[in-house]
Parts: sequence; structure tokens; C-alpha cells
Amino acid sequence: MNANDDAPRGRYKYKYRYKYLQQGEGTSHEEHAEDADALRDARREERDSQRRGNDEPGYAGAKGVAGREGRGDGARDSGEDRDEDASSNSKTKNESKDDDGKKNQDDKDDPKKRRRKRWIFGGIALVFVIAGLIWLLLYLFVFSKREKTDDAYVGGDQVAIAPKIAGTVVEVLVDDTERVRAGQVLVRLDPADAAATLIQAEGALAQAVRQAQQLSHSADQADAAIAARQADVARASDDYTRKRPLLAEHAIAPEEVSAALQQLNAAKAALEQTQRQAKAAHALVDEVDVQHNPGVLQARAQYVTAWINNGRGALIAPIDGYAAQRDVQVGQQVQPGQRLLVIVPLDRLWVDANFKEAQLRNIRIGQPVELESDLYGSDVTFHGRVSGLAAGTGGAFSLLPPQNASGNWIKIVQRLPVRIVLDPKELAAHPLRLGLSTTATVDTHERGGAVLADEPRRAALMTTDVYREELDRAGAEADAVIQRNLLGIGPAATGKR
Repeated sequence: MNANDDAPRGRYKYKYRYKYLQQGEGTSHEEHAEDADALRDARREERDSQRRGNDEPGYAGAKGVAGREGRGDGARDSGEDRDEDASSNSKTKNESKDDDGKKNQDDKDDPKKRRRKRWIFGGIALVFVIAGLIWLLLYLFVFSKREKTDDAYVGGDQVAIAPKIAGTVVEVLVDDTERVRAGQVLVRLDPADAAATLIQAEGALAQAVRQAQQLSHSADQADAAIAARQADVARASDDYTRKRPLLAEHAIAPEEVSAALQQLNAAKAALEQTQRQAKAAHALVDEVDVQHNPGVLQARAQYVTAWINNGRGALIAPIDGYAAQRDVQVGQQVQPGQRLLVIVPLDRLWVDANFKEAQLRNIRIGQPVELESDLYGSDVTFHGRVSGLAAGTGGAFSLLPPQNASGNWIKIVQRLPVRIVLDPKELAAHPLRLGLSTTATVDTHERGGAVLADEPRRAALMTTDVYREELDRAGAEADAVIQRNLLGIGPAATGKR
């Protein structure tokens, strides 16, 4: 028996074994795959044996019917093999689909899995509902009670330093960003002209004091002249009284009596004139001493002015702060009122928050405010309060306000500045600068406050005493000049000036 006879039997053996394994129970996909591999190996051996048989001697003589039958059997076997392969693949696919369907059906039929899915989807839905409720409560009780804007900027006082007299700058003692104290000298002017004016005012004051004393002495002289004139009147009256009886006795001539009468009238006239002159002299000195004499007071005021102007050659800082915008150089000729630099007190700043019209409905004076600056970010939160609302929008106070009645305008949402004062302690801990951007959030829970201030300010917004000191010192110097020029106290008596 040759190899060709054994090949069909081996092939059929593996083929029917594979069919039996596919139809059997308890087989897995791995066992099916092993059997399919074994069947493919058997078919490969069969083809190899056929090729070897065709090459053996005597095979061509027996080619005939056996060859044709072999070829027919080979064709039939290959067709059967293809059919078997296709059927096995389709069965495998159907079995996998059946397995998936069974698995899905098992999942649907499992009540625990269905309950687990319901719990998962219910939990997700509950989370969304709770989040919505939380958002609604936050809006009703928090967000709707707040007004927020990022159009808010830091503002503060800018104290301009300007000379009050004309002069030439000889010293600049401060620069931008430097700290200055109240009373500190910032700029000095050439003191030559002011010093000359002061000397002239001092001489005028001394002369006024001496003239006042002269007037006082003139009044005393007038009083003495009155006494002399009164004595003349008395003497002339006695002479006339003595001579008039002698005229009746013809003891004297009538001319002597007439002369005595004329002398009496002249003495009375001179007395009256002297009395009037005394009154005129006393009108300049009565009820006042030399220090309060009108002429002395006038000269004193001129001296004080000259002394202050001489001191104003040194420009001083009226308040504590930081220097900024210095625009003065040495040798520059300056005029009264010309701004040379600016002092900014950074310890009393505020914020001007520009809210939209619709946001102003619930803003009241005194409401608390939280602010975040772009300088420090969310790490630092400033606390303040609303101190007032501006009397108009920025456009209303601009150089060229909009003419809405002309018809060629576009309506836009207007903003109104709201003044917010800051806590000085927080400013000291975290300094701010003018013009910095901030975000303001106003807490509008308390809406019972006023929208407009109903009472005027009773205390001064800002004060300084540096100029009052100058006035006091100028007055002391003027009094010293007066004392030096009083009679008995002046240079002629003491030998000093």
C-alpha cells in the first residue's frame, strides 16, 4: 500500500475527529483551535505525499483511471475541506455571538447589576441636583447681595509745592520717590532780594515806633502849652479886672483898658488854639501804647510780611509723604504759583470704583467693601467702606461733556464713581500707589443707609501747622524790633542793636 492510500484515511480521520470535537460538549475555544491546527497539518502532509507519489517510478503507467479518480477525489476532498473550513468558521462566529448574547442576557437578567446601575445613575443625578441647589442658594443669599467691578483705581491727595515769591533756585534737596517730613526744606531760592526787603521793613518799623513816641511827646507838649495859655489868660483877666474900675474914676486912659481887654481876648484865643492842638495830638496817641499805635502796627505788618517772604525762600513740606513729579532744576527762575513738585501722602489713600448705572441701585454709604489689587493679587484683601457717591458721571465733568440733546449720540452704559476709604493699618502693612488697579466688591446686605450725605463735614479734612510757626516767629522778631526802638530801651540808651 502506497502513501496515496494512507493519505485519505488520515485526512478523513482528522476531519471527522474535528467535527466530533465541534459537536461535543464541554470543549473550549482553545481545544477547537488545537484541533483545527491538527487538521491543517494533516492536509499539508496529504499534499506532500501526493507530490511524492507522482514522482515515483511506474506511477505514469498506472496513471489512467486511478489518476483521474485520484484527481477527482482530490478535488472533492479540497472542496469538502473548504466547506468544512467555512462551516467551522461560521460556527465559531456564531458560538462567540451566542456567548456575547448570553452574557448580555445574563447582565439584563441579573437584578444586582440592575440595582447597581440605578444607584450609580441616581447618585450622579443627585450630585447635579445638589450642585444646582447650592448655586441657587449662593445666588440668592450671597451673589445677589454683592456688586462687583474691576473698574476701580487707587486715588489720593497730591499736594503741590509752589513758591509764593519770585526767585532763582539755588538748591534742590529732594528727588522723586524720597520720603519727606512736614517742615522739611525741599527747595531754596536766592535770598538776596528778600533779605534786602526785610532790612527795609525793619527800618520802617523802627521809624514808626520812634514817630509814635514823638507823637506822644507832642501831646505832652500840647498839654504843657495849655497850662501856659491858661496862665496867660488868668494874667490878662486880672489886668483887665484891675484896670476897668480905674476908668470910671478917670485914673487911667481908656486906651489902657482897651488894650488890657484885647490882651485878655488874645490869651483866651491862644488857649483855645492850644487846647485844640492838644486834642489833635492826643487823638494819635490816646488809648493806645506805642506797640499798638496804628502807624506801628502797619509797619509791623510790613515787617512780618518781609520776614515771612525772606523765609519763603526755603520751600518746606506742609505734610508727611513721598516726593513725586519733580520739575525743578538749579538756576531755574520760578514765579509765584508755579508747581515745582508734588507730595503724595500714601497713608491716606482711597479707591474710586466706577460702577455701572444698574449696579448703583443698592449701594449705600457705610456699606463694607472688599478690595483686591493687581499688585498683591488674591493673597492680600483690603477692607474699606463706602464714603460717598459722586455727584455726576465722569463724562458730565469732562472738558467736553456729551451733548445728548443734539441727536447725534449713541446711548452707552454710564459709570458713576463711588468713593471707598481704606483702613490705614492695612495700607501701612501693604502700601499702595496712586492709579493702581483694584477689584472692588461691595456687600449690599444692609440697604438702610443714605445714598447722599445729609450733613456737612465738621472737622478739617487735612491740617498743617508749619506755616503757623513762621507767623509766630515773624511776630516775635517784629516785637523785638519795637522794643529795641522804644525810648530808654533803644540803641541810643543801651549801646546795642
